[in-house]
Amino acid sequence: MIIQLDLQSDVPIYTQLVHQIIEGIASGQLQLGEPLPSVRSLASDIGVNLHTVNKAYTLLKQEGYIQVHRQKGVVIDPEGMPPVTPEFREKQRRELRPIVAEAICRGIEKDELLSLVEQIHQEITREE
Repeated sequence: MIIQLDLQSDVPIYTQLVHQIIEGIASGQLQLGEPLPSVRSLASDIGVNLHTVNKAYTLLKQEGYIQVHRQKGVVIDPEGMPPVTPEFREKQRRELRPIVAEAICRGIEKDELLSLVEQIHQEITREE
């Protein structure tokens, strides 16, 4: 999987890393149990501070996407992904709300917005 960062973005680099790793899992580019680079290695490869990668890995671990082993290093959680919980659903709702509001303000119709979500889902899952 290739990590692509936008250093000019308002989105923090650690957040971009988290998003890209989760998308890699969702798309199947990263498999359960697959090792990820060490903090030091990934930081060096993409040219960012160690603390940035460490923060991303810490967040991914807290959310249940990765495990950190002393012998194996960092791996995609081999036991599966975190379940959908009421808290997760509420988090999704909170994060989607301003995106939907902005789309409404700019004149995107409901059908177009739903179509866009469907298109993104298909791109990530590679469904036709």
